[in-house]
Amino acid sequence: MGNFARYIPHTPEDIRRMLETIGVKRVEDLFETIPTKYRLSKSTNLPEPLGEPDLLRHLQGLQSPLFTSFLGGGAYHHFIPGVVPYLISRSEFYTAYTPYQPEISQGTLQSIFEYQTLMCQLTGMEVSNGSLYDGASSLAEAVLTAFRITKRKKILLSQAIHPEYRKVIETYIDPDQQEIILIPCRKGDGRTDEKALSDLLDETVNAVVIQSPNFFGVIENLQGIGKEVHQVGGMMIVGFSEAIAYGILAPPGEFEADIVAGEGQSLGIPLSLGGPYLGIFSTRNKHVRTMPGRLVGETVDLEGKRGFVLTLATREQHIRREKATSNICTNEGLCALMATIYLSCLGREGLREVAMMNLSKAEYAKKAISKLKGCRQTFSGSTFNEFVLEVDGDPEKVLGEMKKEKIIGGLPLAKFYPELNRHFLVTVTEMNSKEEIDRWAETLEKALR
Repeated sequence: MGNFARYIPHTPEDIRRMLETIGVKRVEDLFETIPTKYRLSKSTNLPEPLGEPDLLRHLQGLQSPLFTSFLGGGAYHHFIPGVVPYLISRSEFYTAYTPYQPEISQGTLQSIFEYQTLMCQLTGMEVSNGSLYDGASSLAEAVLTAFRITKRKKILLSQAIHPEYRKVIETYIDPDQQEIILIPCRKGDGRTDEKALSDLLDETVNAVVIQSPNFFGVIENLQGIGKEVHQVGGMMIVGFSEAIAYGILAPPGEFEADIVAGEGQSLGIPLSLGGPYLGIFSTRNKHVRTMPGRLVGETVDLEGKRGFVLTLATREQHIRREKATSNICTNEGLCALMATIYLSCLGREGLREVAMMNLSKAEYAKKAISKLKGCRQTFSGSTFNEFVLEVDGDPEKVLGEMKKEKIIGGLPLAKFYPELNRHFLVTVTEMNSKEEIDRWAETLEKALR
């Protein structure tokens, strides 16, 4: 697998066994054909050891100058351990993919089963499907699921939901049967306006949809909203685009959410110019029959051995069309496998550590620009790894000047929110070093002059 296994060193025992197999005693013996005078005999004087992410960044920088990126807004640059691409490329997974043939696809079925378990732990819900197309379509499927359950017309969408997610929801619904009403967000803290939400709630509401952290990076206050929605018979849907946040945030399941749906790209899946990504969808047990996608269950065979099968597969190929809850993609098997391996490698504490690195580096970036003239934070609400900056000049021009210094400084917001025409979204992950953040702040200061 060449470069996939690039950072998995041999142990002394590995080396001993290999040398023994080929019949030499020392590694040096392999170079006997090279005259001594041409062999390196002194120390290479290498610098101190680096962690894997830093070493790879250093080597890539030697090949060509790298851009430093502070982009986010639904697609995040996180470190992916070398074990993830190595394991997903094993033939046991990609040649035995058909989950509806359990006799030949136990590896695939077990990985989906493990994925479902991990997603339930991440979101605090009771059941997860085997994944969907991406975060936007997954959130749209959540709205359709709520409509199948409540049969009501009105959908309340927070204005702070990712604008592209909102567009997909608008595309999915039937406007003759459902109506979208936006809940405004407060100008002060960037959170969904709870009073406006309360005023909009009545017994025609199908679902309330809120994203946390929202598109502005602000962590929503979900406490009590679920209870209020349930009092009028509606459903509470929580969306997300940055799954790493739940390494430290309380999962939406603790706030009476009925469905949690969002994007899993952060969990070991590369940016890849926009895809393929991973749609996460989890809900309560009582809604499992209306859930889209696949569900893998555990069973035993005739000999009593543990095995895995598709327990639910509500596709048109399997059931009557009018009963189907098919998605554009039944499940993103390979991306779900990436997320499963990533979370299994990190574990609960590892995910928390990555999340804390994101939070602390973003807070450091805020502090680094806190005294700059012509630049200020827009919202006062608590954030995870993203925040919005307002500048006195034209954001496009400011970011253009930063780009000349090989820094992609942020994402302009005017095309998503015309009223935020002097604003841009900044994202800081564990992949941004302290030196890069300092340089970003210095370059921003120069660009503002």
